Amino acid sequence: MNNELLAIKGGLPTRKDILQYGFQTLDESDINAVIEVLRENKYLTAGPRVNVFEDKVKEYCNCKHACAVNSGTAALHMAVACLNLKPTDEVIVTCLSFVASANAIVYCNAIPVFCDIESDTMNIDSQKIEKLITTNTKAIICVDFAGQACNFKEISKICKKYNLYLIEDAAHSMGGYIDEENNTKIGAFADLTTFSFHPVKNITTCEGGMVLTNNDELFERMKNFGKHGITRDFKSRESTITHYYEMTDIGYNYRIPDLLCAMGINQLTKLDSFIEKRKKIASIYDREFLSYSDLFTGLTEKYTSVYHIYVIKLKLDNLTCDRDEVFKALKHEGIGVNVHYMPIHLHPYYINKFNTFVGMCPVAENIYKEIITLPIFPLMTIEDINDVIRAVKKVILYYKK
Repeated sequence: MNNELLAIKGGLPTRKDILQYGFQTLDESDINAVIEVLRENKYLTAGPRVNVFEDKVKEYCNCKHACAVNSGTAALHMAVACLNLKPTDEVIVTCLSFVASANAIVYCNAIPVFCDIESDTMNIDSQKIEKLITTNTKAIICVDFAGQACNFKEISKICKKYNLYLIEDAAHSMGGYIDEENNTKIGAFADLTTFSFHPVKNITTCEGGMVLTNNDELFERMKNFGKHGITRDFKSRESTITHYYEMTDIGYNYRIPDLLCAMGINQLTKLDSFIEKRKKIASIYDREFLSYSDLFTGLTEKYTSVYHIYVIKLKLDNLTCDRDEVFKALKHEGIGVNVHYMPIHLHPYYINKFNTFVGMCPVAENIYKEIITLPIFPLMTIEDINDVIRAVKKVILYYKK
């Protein structure tokens, strides 16, 4: 055991203020982009910047179609809804993600089928997907955990073999690659790709999301989904004097304001630099933590990660406490750690509604007990980074057997 007394035990904390695990990266250019919309005093809700933002993201990702909405959850809902699923239809989804990845299936009255994960990347295990497929399976939702693409080479083969739609939940991975050698960016590969623009994500619009697709038919189904199913947009309102509009299908109010898209347009110009900063921080962590591999490890990087989050896995057999004790100790040291995530199938709603149970995804269930997310975001200073490193070493060595 290390002699340095932890803050949770009455010692001095590593830092006085809490360093959050994630934080938005804004500067004067973002503020000015928003102020410009306000000064124009014309479009605050759906306006021309929505289309510009969609076009800019399409160009960045080399994708044909994009629909911007007001959250990443709305994007997932839209993506699943345009598949026109029936109540008996099933969608395979990773068990380790934020609940929205599975909730979107439930919103559409379909059945989520949870797949376990790879222990090294924490992405959906492509080797376990095929045994979950039934005659009712219609799609697979893959989540690029922590910012690393899934094994889409194998997963796409499965989708083609069984004629399944592939949805990529890329809330963590915007700016990354499916295949870096062939310059295939995330957003251009799956049948449908969803992004989130929450403040802790790779770029932010405060709240927001987007669905990308190269499929013309899917785009036609989804383009009015976030506008109450109504066919008219701001362009047609300006080009005609008629009051007439049509609701062609059920839809929702998922419109994203022009104000937020102005921020998104500006943020997108900085995405690559944000990712480079995240990678730099991750490389420092990797280097500093390498000699502690008997106590904890990071994720295996099979594909280049954009490091939306930085996750460590504790080797509890070599520690005198559990993950929760380490978590609390780091909080007391001023490090705003988090856990990503409690497996979705362990939430009471899914247990009660879909008869999920402990033991159905053992890899994820075991890893959940071991993982902690450390702070990583572009605005972190070298002092912030060093505080994280010092606090982790201090806590881990204190609890070392």
